[in-house]
Amino acid sequence: MPIYTPLHLVDVLETVPLQGFGGPELSIPFLWVIFLLVAVWTYFDAEKNSSHPSILWAVVVFIAPLLGIILYLILGRN
Repeated sequence: MPIYTPLHLVDVLETVPLQGFGGPELSIPFLWVIFLLVAVWTYFDAEKNSSHPSILWAVVVFIAPLLGIILYLILGRN
């Protein structure tokens, strides 16, 4: 049985893929889908709970997701 030194384990860990199921080529489209779903949710929620135009909130949330959803939750809901 070979003896592994700490430096050897670092070399082994550098060759192990840590991304799991696809890396950036799958995570970027996944983020776009999440942004789109949040924008759709904002549109339907703004239809029920806001006096401002719903499409405006959906566009703001789609363009700037984090800032847009925070602004909508603070300013957009009645």
